[in-house]
Amino acid sequence: MKVTRRLFGGTALAAMMLTGGMAHAQDPVRIALVVKALGIGFFEAAAKGAEEAAAELGNVEIIYTGPTDTTAEGQIEVINSLIAQQVDAIAVSANDTDALVPALKKAMDRGITVVSWDSGVAPEGRQLHLNPSSNPLIGNMIIKLAADHLPDGGQVAVLSASATATNQNTWIAEMEKVMGDYPGIEVVATVYGDDLADKSYREANGLMQSYPDLDAIIAPTSVGIVAAAKAVEDAGKVGEVNVTGLGLPSEMAGAIESGASKSFAIWNPIDLGYSAAYLAYELATGDATAEPGAEIPMGRMGNLTLDDNNEGAMADPFVYDSSNIDEFKSIF
Repeated sequence: MKVTRRLFGGTALAAMMLTGGMAHAQDPVRIALVVKALGIGFFEAAAKGAEEAAAELGNVEIIYTGPTDTTAEGQIEVINSLIAQQVDAIAVSANDTDALVPALKKAMDRGITVVSWDSGVAPEGRQLHLNPSSNPLIGNMIIKLAADHLPDGGQVAVLSASATATNQNTWIAEMEKVMGDYPGIEVVATVYGDDLADKSYREANGLMQSYPDLDAIIAPTSVGIVAAAKAVEDAGKVGEVNVTGLGLPSEMAGAIESGASKSFAIWNPIDLGYSAAYLAYELATGDATAEPGAEIPMGRMGNLTLDDNNEGAMADPFVYDSSNIDEFKSIF
């Protein structure tokens, strides 16, 4: 399998051209993984996953590309180059939901499969969108992470971003829906750190002072979870208060090592790139069709079930703990 990291012009492009439209079985299926920007660890990890999928599928070439900065204009330029190359599929993590639509429509008009992943494109600009997870899955995961370490129940508190953060509020609401599945777990408070490290740190300290029997702080925000872990360490409460929620391995490795956090979650970019490439292949070869209710294979990740907007959720957020943090902390 060949990975092309830069786009070239002129005769080099011409030499790489295939006939347009659906990929033929005897030809390599050329899938372009278009990321928000080159040089970002999260997307480099996604590229590893795409290469893994290509190796499994066989007869697949991954073109890993993107602009040098996170602009829609940069991605549009990349997409136009890929159209000129007549690739079979474009799988894009979008810098702008709407701005990419005209270029991607042009790609689809030329017979190129288009899927978005991670950061979506408006429905008219793609055939399907792969969400890393779903609101219900995230809501269940954040309370499960706390409950798994409280077999006899206990008190937990939520440290969110801002009171108006749509995604945070949605995840907390989904968490509340499944509280009946975790008997003995009591949510004693929800506070807001506004995704500011110093305010989140103060709010975490306030929770520990107001609730001396507090067992866990759930922070569904990468800023809040790091701040809360530091507050627990500074308060000498490691082993008493477990900090969990959604965070980045690179930022949470110290908290796992100190014991301030037993585990936390976020989507796995390797799985995400793997799934995006697999889905692009299934559509480009005609083995699957993107339509509401369709179940499209994603190899080892199972099937993606599409909703009425041709969107689907890959999986539960991936859990990180002492068993795997060293593997991922240098990736993202």
